[in-house]
Amino acid sequence: MAKPFQIGITGGIGSGKSTVCKIFQHLGVPVYDADSHAKKLMTTDGILISQIKKEFGDLSYNSDGTLNRIYLGNNVFHNEEKLALLNSLVHPRVAIDYSHWVNENKQHTYVIKEAALLFEANSHKGLDRVIVVTAPEALRFKRVLARDLHRTVEQLKAIVEKQMPEDEKRERADHIIVNDESMLVIPQVLELHALFSSL
Repeated sequence: MAKPFQIGITGGIGSGKSTVCKIFQHLGVPVYDADSHAKKLMTTDGILISQIKKEFGDLSYNSDGTLNRIYLGNNVFHNEEKLALLNSLVHPRVAIDYSHWVNENKQHTYVIKEAALLFEANSHKGLDRVIVVTAPEALRFKRVLARDLHRTVEQLKAIVEKQMPEDEKRERADHIIVNDESMLVIPQVLELHALFSSL
């Protein structure tokens, strides 16, 4: 059985990529959320756990086996080299996990991989098409601050600085979904669903 067509979905924080993915899921399309799978693998994948402990120390994990997010976050967030090192451990394990997942979903015409850092991690390379969900930065910040009450504007700016600029994402996209509250999102998704279902 041939592999399903593989579509990537990405977009800056607050762009609404998760909302777009939920619409695709309602249409029966399997969606692989790379970020949540990465978090899960960091506590379930023996190889990855041992690599993280080797590079960042045993304090990376709490005594109950959960990830010590505060310790690890303090280590990597303001240190580009350490962040790159952590990503270089996590991304290959996610790639293997995703590949298994694709094989489990062979009966579908197409599947979706959702990832915030799709281009940055070069994980778009094995995909057939990439959709970028886009919205103005001010609107994206407003959404996130309303959703995540613990976040500050300064934190959001720091996150955005680590992501590829919006213009560059749009240039590299095969398809763009505009989620700026002036255009309806569902018709844009339905149009792409019809296209991908016919490929």
